[in-house]
Amino acid sequence: MPQKVDLLLTGGTVVTMNAHFDVFVGGAVAVRDDNIAAVGPADDIAKRYQANEIVDCAGQVIIPGLVNAHTHIPMTLLRGLNDDLRLDVWLGYLMPLEREFVTPDFVKLGTRVACAEMIRSGITSFADMYYFEEAIAEETAVIGMRALLGQTILIFPTPDSETYEDVLILCRRFIERWNDHDLIQPAVSPHAWYTATPELLRACADLARAFDVPVHTHIGETQFETNSCREQHHMPTVPWNGKNGLLDTKLLAAHCVHIDKSEMFELKKAGAGVAHCPTSNLKLASGIAPVGEMLEVGVNLGVGTDGPASNNDLDMFEEVRLAALLAKTKSNDPTILPARQALELATIGGAKALHMDKITGSLEPGKRADLAIVAMDGVHNQPQFNNHAEAVYSRLVYAAKSTDVRHVICNGRWLMRDQKLLTVDEAQAKVDAAQVAARIDAFVLDRESSPYNKLVLLAGVQRQESFEIQVKVPIADDASVLAAMNDDQLEIVKRSHYKQYDQYFMFDRHDPDAARLRYREDEFVNDAGEVFQARARLTLIGEEDRLAFPNAVMLSRSRFLAEADRTLRFYREYFAPKVEVEVNKDRRRWRALYRDTDFAINLDKLTLPETDGYFLEIKSRTWSRTDAERKANLMTELLALLGADPTTAERKEYPVLALDNA
Repeated sequence: MPQKVDLLLTGGTVVTMNAHFDVFVGGAVAVRDDNIAAVGPADDIAKRYQANEIVDCAGQVIIPGLVNAHTHIPMTLLRGLNDDLRLDVWLGYLMPLEREFVTPDFVKLGTRVACAEMIRSGITSFADMYYFEEAIAEETAVIGMRALLGQTILIFPTPDSETYEDVLILCRRFIERWNDHDLIQPAVSPHAWYTATPELLRACADLARAFDVPVHTHIGETQFETNSCREQHHMPTVPWNGKNGLLDTKLLAAHCVHIDKSEMFELKKAGAGVAHCPTSNLKLASGIAPVGEMLEVGVNLGVGTDGPASNNDLDMFEEVRLAALLAKTKSNDPTILPARQALELATIGGAKALHMDKITGSLEPGKRADLAIVAMDGVHNQPQFNNHAEAVYSRLVYAAKSTDVRHVICNGRWLMRDQKLLTVDEAQAKVDAAQVAARIDAFVLDRESSPYNKLVLLAGVQRQESFEIQVKVPIADDASVLAAMNDDQLEIVKRSHYKQYDQYFMFDRHDPDAARLRYREDEFVNDAGEVFQARARLTLIGEEDRLAFPNAVMLSRSRFLAEADRTLRFYREYFAPKVEVEVNKDRRRWRALYRDTDFAINLDKLTLPETDGYFLEIKSRTWSRTDAERKANLMTELLALLGADPTTAERKEYPVLALDNA
């Protein structure tokens, strides 16, 4: 007596991706409720099962639903916004924008757009890492896809939390609500070791172990990251994450482009999964992951698209094909990662990486009914040869396209039938996405309108209004200045000595007094000539208003100060100045009282551009024309006391002098 099932997919080639890699030409899959009831030859299945619905799959291939092992799906709404940038600069653009726009409604819309695209690509399961992950879970569950969803945790404020303590609480509540859901597997997602502290990483590991949920994080994405970890912690990225508890969890490590053999063995020993993201790694010039070596070691390896803002699509057919080709190029061996193994990474391999292989990733009785049906009649897949047992894998990996996917089922539910999406209103999602894009465009255009806006959105600023009277005079040697420092007329309040390395970003080629950004590194020098402290800072100097006095100038300008916690290269690419000027100098500074008036006296030796002699610079804050005139007269007296000729005063700023000497 035949058993009753809900659905029978019959007549197609069934690619099971089970342990034996069974392929049934003219096969069938029987589905009951949310599970696969049977897989095998069509005639055999027809004898054993009677279905409420029978779908003829002749000329098609039935495969496990593809597993996208790493992505950030709400970033569909940021697709194409900032391309052709390095990873750190790209993040520098996006993170301020995310703080402005990312809300629960934003991530839900991004989820709808992304899920529509992924379903069309034959994806039934994915691993996400983003903000407001509970809102993403709500939308994903309604759409009907399977997902490992990691709540992002960073050391600095995010769109959904002011502190990492707050987001840990948010993550705990997310796990408590969703941990037993049929489709949603909550996870803890510290973004990366470099956006965390050891305490944060350990707290994330503790939370994951307490609820037995995965940890999803970035590891070894760029060479810069790997070098930084070695410099700061004297070990590579994998052992550093291990030292802070992450290898003691169900770990999913995204990228792993720059890891060595010993790190691979550590990941294997920990049972960790790795998500290989070839397109994103190429587009951001992060490198090519050592896929061949990881497979040789036995690491659980899957393939991911990464977020659509850095890929820029969620097409797993494209990703799998590229993974296969890159592995061959990386190893200089065309036999590395053959088609069957490449498809394995996108199915059961990805499921293992997500720690979900007991329920999905292959077509086997008892597993969830997650599958895709791919048409093979496109001209790009003609002709077809069948003299090789694994020819179907080659057709799927090297010739098939996401547009060939005809039907998709997840957890026994139709998500797409005859290429019509059944659980997402694709047309409305595109309209809503266009409206969000218009708002983001307006925001970006405003940000790009001035270096001030870019600095504020990147780092925040402290504002200073600067009204000062100053004079700068070239002198042949420093003897007279040093001797005058012992004069009874001067009361020295403070002494300091430091080396300054300034990089000026000019945004107007033709106006040296226009707004400019200064990146400054200070090295403080002790009496023995040794550097004992260093700092870096940004100063955005507004346009200058000048009022001339005899031998001196009164300057009125705004200053905006920000911490410089990134590389000079980052700021160069982020701010994109029209002109760059470098000025290096050795500066001795005295804060002095002269006639009960406070002055800063700087004795500067320019080393770049290298100049003969020194510059003696005297400055004092002022607040009115009358005060400025009084201080200008005192400066004339000071210059005489210090052995300088006021009639030789130089009115140009150092970056302008450097430009003149270039």
